[in-house]
Amino acid sequence: MATRRNPEPALVTLRVLAAALAVAFLVGVGPAVAQQPSGSNPTAMSVTEEGLLRELDRVQGRITIPDGKLAVLEQPQGRDYRRFHEGWLPWIAGIAILAMIVAIGVYYFVRGPIRLRRGEESGPTILRFDAFERFTHWMTATSFILLALTGLNYVFGKRLLMPLFGPGAFAEWSQWAKYAHNFLAWPFIIGVLLMLALWVKDNVPDRYDLAWLKAGGGLFGGEEPPSARFNAGQKLIFWSVVIGGAALSVSGILMVFPFALTGIGGMQTAQYVHSIVAAILIAIMIAHIYIGTIGMEGAWNAMGSGQVDLDWARHHHPVWVADQVDRRLDSAAAPAE
Repeated sequence: MATRRNPEPALVTLRVLAAALAVAFLVGVGPAVAQQPSGSNPTAMSVTEEGLLRELDRVQGRITIPDGKLAVLEQPQGRDYRRFHEGWLPWIAGIAILAMIVAIGVYYFVRGPIRLRRGEESGPTILRFDAFERFTHWMTATSFILLALTGLNYVFGKRLLMPLFGPGAFAEWSQWAKYAHNFLAWPFIIGVLLMLALWVKDNVPDRYDLAWLKAGGGLFGGEEPPSARFNAGQKLIFWSVVIGGAALSVSGILMVFPFALTGIGGMQTAQYVHSIVAAILIAIMIAHIYIGTIGMEGAWNAMGSGQVDLDWARHHHPVWVADQVDRRLDSAAAPAE
């Protein structure tokens, strides 16, 4: 029987080397080939933040707690409100308030205060506002002034006060200002309701108002047209307080009790209404304070003691004085029972 020859040692060695090279090639080159672009971009195919905003109008996650609104991470309205609060609101409030202050300053230096006429300083007086009316006025006015100051801190505080106080002191002040703002809202709301009940009958437009407005109330020269208990200018102030106060009250309550009656969008709308109406009403009240103090002599007594000089009242509110005199005469002529 023939014996089988073993392969040549050189051939065996060659085969082993070839196998090793093949393994090395597959191990070294294979992953590199696998990592080559396949023509598709996985990142481009994934869901983006902008895509979620377009589809869902918000970026929202999943939560297991009952308060579902906390799942909202981002919404476009939040960006809009941030632009309003940081950009538009300071300009709106600043222009409204500063423009009113400048206008009053110019008027004061050009026209000066409306002086008392001779004989209006020490003559007989007439009751213009009773004690309860004065209490209602001062409760509402004091609340509004403090609300205005603490509210303006929300808009201008970090720009004007924080550089002066420092971050720590400003944070402390802002916290207490927020507490004051929330609690003083209630006497303001009550005051607006009481003012509406007390004075609405005297602030209904009448036949004297148009003539008063055409003449500018005598504020720019000329005689002041006759008026009843309140002239057209005072009626505009009254309705500004009632309508503006109602808007501030409703929007403020929505913010004091967040998400109780509305969602995130409603809360932000309440912020818009509250801040814009507040800025306009502050400007109007600056004019009202000017007329009631240094702008018109004798006007302060109406809400101070409640008594005004009879000649002063005849000059500014002759129709009301005549009505009061007629009532007294009717009361005196009535037979006693």
